Amino acid sequence: MNEGVEWAVHVCLLLDWLDEERPVPTTRLAAGYDLPPPYLNKQLQALVRAGILTSTAGARGGFRLARPLDRITMMDVVTAIEGPDPAFQCTEIRQRGAGAESPEKAFRRPCAVSTAMRRAELAWRRALAEQTLADVRAEAEDQVPRLGEWLRHWYART
Repeated sequence: MNEGVEWAVHVCLLLDWLDEERPVPTTRLAAGYDLPPPYLNKQLQALVRAGILTSTAGARGGFRLARPLDRITMMDVVTAIEGPDPAFQCTEIRQRGAGAESPEKAFRRPCAVSTAMRRAELAWRRALAEQTLADVRAEAEDQVPRLGEWLRHWYART
């Protein structure tokens, strides 16, 4: 999983904490995490395409949440950034090398490795789909009391 997922989740949380009436520019969002704005912008555009954020072009443009955090799951963000394809891609290597001489009936059932990986990925996807960004925000605020207040103060200075 690329770092864009982490960045996207943090920015969604930040947009909620900032709770600004106007869109927040990429450069401003990037400043708080010392991220490169052009690369962050690519992640934010993916969130717009997924309906997680809205964007406004122009000098007063930027990004806003398209819906409340309790209606955005971690899986929504992962899918927006990484795409919907499974993380594990079975290439059926059991049918090569020594397996190439095996009869076709030996490969009628799915590969045990592929089955185990699909099972694990399904559990992972379900866990991410059950966890909203509101849940993540609550956990972050438990870890750092008054986090939203501190971030609003920091961003007010920039």
